[in-house]
Amino acid sequence: MSARFTGSFTQQEPIPEEGIEAAVEAMRHGRLHRYNLAPGETGEVALLEEEFAAFTGARYCLAVASGGYAMATALRAAGVGPGDAVLSNAFTLAPVPGAIASLGAHPVHVGVTEALTIDLDDLAAKADRARVLLLSHMRGHIADMDRLMAICDAAGVTVIEDCAHTMGAAWRGVPSGRHGVAGCYSTQTYKHMNSGEGGLIVTDDAELAARMILLSGSYMFYDRHGAAPPPEAFERLKWEVPNVSGRMDDLRAAVLRPQLRTLAARCDAWTERYRAVEAGLRGTPGLTLIDRPEAERFVGSSFQFLLLDWPAEAVAEVVARAAARGVELKWFGEAVPRGYTSRYDSWRFAPAEAMPATDRVLAGLLDMRLPLTFGLEDCALIARILREEIGAVAARGAAADQRRA
Repeated sequence: MSARFTGSFTQQEPIPEEGIEAAVEAMRHGRLHRYNLAPGETGEVALLEEEFAAFTGARYCLAVASGGYAMATALRAAGVGPGDAVLSNAFTLAPVPGAIASLGAHPVHVGVTEALTIDLDDLAAKADRARVLLLSHMRGHIADMDRLMAICDAAGVTVIEDCAHTMGAAWRGVPSGRHGVAGCYSTQTYKHMNSGEGGLIVTDDAELAARMILLSGSYMFYDRHGAAPPPEAFERLKWEVPNVSGRMDDLRAAVLRPQLRTLAARCDAWTERYRAVEAGLRGTPGLTLIDRPEAERFVGSSFQFLLLDWPAEAVAEVVARAAARGVELKWFGEAVPRGYTSRYDSWRFAPAEAMPATDRVLAGLLDMRLPLTFGLEDCALIARILREEIGAVAARGAAADQRRA
């Protein structure tokens, strides 16, 4: 009988005991709101912001309710409003164009390459169509940030980074989120730190930071932020920036702080699992692996590969055969969104022009989570199952081609 994988692709690690104890303590005293502090107390959210700013090397950090809220807040603080165009990846998840649409703006989709990064030639061609790029480091793949920033700087385009999948990653030693004017991160359950929902924003721009803090619903308590600009940065802005409440609470911050202290080690563990799957799939006929540049320090919390130019029914068969053996693949080429997976032409709120080169990549793109609850032996088994099922479908397709010939 063929081996079957029995692990769960959605099972995360438990919250560290230190985080559980801190969360219980917060529930005992009941001061969960970030500004509800005892005399002389620094809340968990403020401490998390200070620690995450130090982790990324940023001057300022703001913790918020979700990664999507983080992106919308950064865009709004950067001046994006109704009717504006915002450059953004065609290959991403729905919250990215959703953040743009939530402001009454609209995305200008930029193509994806076979490396699963934003197409820099397409970006250069479209750079004059918007003044902001919301750059998604989708599924942890980082583009050539030196060339990207040169294109955007030359065109006067402000870069805001969506780092939901690259917390702990870097390009040429610069942490993801530190190339643009702001970096936005997610702490949703399937990301690199887990608080169920949550988000973080970093920046070195004092006015942008002040605007984002006011937008998040600070009222006049901005002096209770540690990783924030000085009070004078808020004096003019506090009268004109609306309150669009989306604060993180102390309960979630208490859960996150211990995870931040072990993040670097866990990032290494994810990438070790990624390399195990990669090694098991290398050389599989019909399968294209994604080359990872030496300049990129990536976090392998998910795995992608391409079945380029395969018929849709053959890709669907691979997905079904893998599922029958316990391996869950997400296919970005499906015409109808399924679960978290959708594509640029699925978002009717964000009309898009035809993008045949991007369509070709997405048609063959398969995606798989790699939680840290998997061991290296699990990853080797997963790769073996995929290799066998892809090989079986490819062999049958080749036989059918021979008969037709």
